[in-house]
Amino acid sequence: VQLQASGGGLVQTGGSLRLSCAASTASTVSFRRYVMSWFRQAPGKEREFVSAIGRDSRPHYADSVKGRFTISRDNAKNTVILQMNSLKPDDTAVYYCAADQQIIVSSYFMAHAYSYWGQGTLVTVSS
Repeated sequence: VQLQASGGGLVQTGGSLRLSCAASTASTVSFRRYVMSWFRQAPGKEREFVSAIGRDSRPHYADSVKGRFTISRDNAKNTVILQMNSLKPDDTAVYYCAADQQIIVSSYFMAHAYSYWGQGTLVTVSS
Protein backbone atom coordinates (compact mmCIF):
# COMPACT_ATOMS: atom_id res chain seq x y z
CA VAL A 1 0.00 0.00 0.00
CA GLN A 2 1.18 3.53 -0.77
CA LEU A 3 0.47 6.33 1.67
CA GLN A 4 0.34 10.04 0.91
CA ALA A 5 0.20 12.44 3.86
CA SER A 6 -0.85 16.05 3.52
CA GLY A 7 -2.20 19.00 5.49
CA GLY A 8 0.81 20.17 7.44
CA GLY A 9 1.73 23.81 7.79
CA LEU A 10 2.50 26.69 10.10
CA VAL A 11 0.00 27.57 12.81
CA GLN A 12 0.02 29.62 16.00
CA THR A 13 -0.34 28.16 19.46
CA GLY A 14 -3.94 27.21 20.06
CA GLY A 15 -4.68 26.81 16.38
CA SER A 16 -5.85 23.78 14.43
CA LEU A 17 -4.69 21.69 11.52
CA ARG A 18 -6.21 18.74 9.70
CA LEU A 19 -3.88 16.07 8.41
CA SER A 20 -4.97 13.61 5.78
CA CYS A 21 -3.46 10.32 4.70
CA ALA A 22 -4.63 8.80 1.45
CA ALA A 23 -3.93 5.14 0.85
CA SER A 24 -3.74 3.31 -2.44
CA THR A 25 -3.84 -0.44 -2.33
CA ALA A 26 -2.52 -2.31 -5.35
CA SER A 27 -3.52 -5.68 -3.99
CA THR A 28 -6.96 -7.06 -3.28
CA VAL A 29 -6.56 -6.31 0.40
CA SER A 30 -9.20 -3.82 1.34
CA PHE A 31 -8.23 -0.59 3.06
CA ARG A 32 -10.57 -1.46 5.91
CA ARG A 33 -8.28 -4.33 6.88
CA TYR A 34 -5.42 -1.97 7.68
CA VAL A 35 -4.76 -0.39 11.02
CA MET A 36 -3.88 3.23 10.30
CA SER A 37 -1.72 5.35 12.56
CA TRP A 38 0.06 8.65 12.91
CA PHE A 39 3.54 9.09 14.31
CA ARG A 40 5.64 12.22 14.60
CA GLN A 41 9.30 13.03 14.82
CA ALA A 42 10.68 16.29 16.13
CA PRO A 43 14.25 17.40 15.34
CA GLY A 44 16.76 15.43 17.38
CA LYS A 45 14.09 13.14 18.83
CA GLU A 46 12.89 9.64 18.13
CA ARG A 47 9.74 8.94 16.21
CA GLU A 48 6.80 8.75 18.61
CA PHE A 49 3.28 7.40 18.45
CA VAL A 50 0.48 9.92 18.15
CA SER A 51 -2.70 8.06 17.31
CA ALA A 52 -4.08 4.92 15.71
CA ILE A 53 -7.43 3.77 14.42
CA GLY A 54 -8.23 0.11 14.31
CA ARG A 55 -10.03 -1.98 11.76
CA ASP A 56 -13.10 -1.52 13.94
CA SER A 57 -12.58 2.28 13.81
CA ARG A 58 -11.75 2.37 17.51
CA PRO A 59 -9.32 5.25 18.18
CA HIS A 60 -6.18 5.16 20.31
CA TYR A 61 -4.18 8.19 21.43
CA ALA A 62 -0.92 9.05 23.08
CA ASP A 63 -1.48 10.74 26.42
CA SER A 64 0.12 13.91 25.11
CA VAL A 65 -2.62 14.44 22.53
CA LYS A 66 -5.72 13.05 24.26
CA GLY A 67 -8.55 15.54 24.24
CA ARG A 68 -6.90 17.64 21.53
CA PHE A 69 -6.51 15.32 18.54
CA THR A 70 -9.16 13.20 16.85
CA ILE A 71 -8.48 10.40 14.41
CA SER A 72 -11.06 9.09 11.95
CA ARG A 73 -11.16 6.95 8.83
CA ASP A 74 -13.25 6.91 5.70
CA ASN A 75 -13.04 3.42 4.23
CA ALA A 76 -14.96 4.46 1.12
CA LYS A 77 -12.26 7.03 0.33
CA ASN A 78 -9.26 5.05 1.66
CA THR A 79 -8.42 7.99 3.88
CA VAL A 80 -7.52 8.60 7.49
CA ILE A 81 -7.81 12.04 9.06
CA LEU A 82 -6.07 13.51 12.08
CA GLN A 83 -7.84 16.61 13.36
CA MET A 84 -5.47 18.53 15.61
CA ASN A 85 -6.84 21.24 17.88
CA SER A 86 -5.33 23.38 20.64
CA LEU A 87 -1.90 22.95 19.11
CA LYS A 88 1.19 23.62 21.18
CA PRO A 89 4.81 24.32 20.22
CA ASP A 90 5.65 20.80 21.49
CA ASP A 91 3.48 19.43 18.68
CA THR A 92 5.99 20.72 16.13
CA ALA A 93 7.28 17.75 14.15
CA VAL A 94 7.12 15.87 10.90
CA TYR A 95 3.98 13.76 11.01
CA TYR A 96 3.95 10.37 9.32
CA CYS A 97 1.07 8.07 8.58
CA ALA A 98 1.62 4.36 8.83
CA ALA A 99 -0.36 1.24 7.99
CA ASP A 100 -0.28 -2.44 8.70
CA GLN A 101 -2.74 -5.26 8.28
CA GLN A 102 -1.19 -7.74 10.71
CA ILE A 103 -0.51 -5.52 13.68
CA ILE A 104 -2.16 -6.23 17.04
CA VAL A 105 -3.48 -3.67 19.49
CA SER A 106 -0.61 -4.01 21.94
CA SER A 107 1.81 -3.00 19.17
CA TYR A 108 -0.02 0.04 17.86
CA PHE A 109 2.41 2.44 19.52
CA MET A 110 5.51 0.69 18.10
CA ALA A 111 6.86 2.27 14.93
CA HIS A 112 8.79 -0.85 13.94
CA ALA A 113 5.56 -2.87 13.86
CA TYR A 114 4.26 -1.04 10.77
CA SER A 115 5.01 -2.20 7.25
CA TYR A 116 4.01 0.90 5.30
CA TRP A 117 4.87 4.57 5.77
CA GLY A 118 3.98 7.81 4.09
CA GLN A 119 6.50 10.53 3.27
CA GLY A 120 5.65 12.84 6.19
CA THR A 121 4.17 16.30 6.45
CA LEU A 122 5.67 19.10 8.53
CA VAL A 123 3.66 20.73 11.29
CA THR A 124 5.10 23.86 12.87
CA VAL A 125 3.41 25.51 15.84
CA SER A 126 4.69 28.95 16.67
CA SER A 127 4.59 30.37 20.20
